[in-house]
Amino acid sequence: MTSLEEMIRALKDVVGAEAVAVINRDGGVVAATLPEGVSQETFSIMCAAILGAGMTAATELHHAAPARVILESRDATILIEEIGRRAMLVLVVPPERSPESLATAISRFGQAAERELS
Repeated sequence: MTSLEEMIRALKDVVGAEAVAVINRDGGVVAATLPEGVSQETFSIMCAAILGAGMTAATELHHAAPARVILESRDATILIEEIGRRAMLVLVVPPERSPESLATAISRFGQAAERELS
């Protein structure tokens, strides 16, 4: 198990996530812990597409590209956040976990993950 995989498992436990993944810009999985039966390939490609679509929409409006996209449903919140220039972190958490309550854990993870990805 790589250090990044260990970091993902620790982040999952700390924030009570259902799923955690580090994905590259092309939608490839760098490391992930997903529920059984979830297609890693489909999940990762769609998350990369969502962040990419948000970036395209923002830049078309002449705004800065978003660093984070948040998807909220009645039973989950999905956060897709950049880690450096080449990767993104995806967290799937219960809806009662606000993105603000996760900020410190995400920031620490992002800094450590960037070092691992370099």
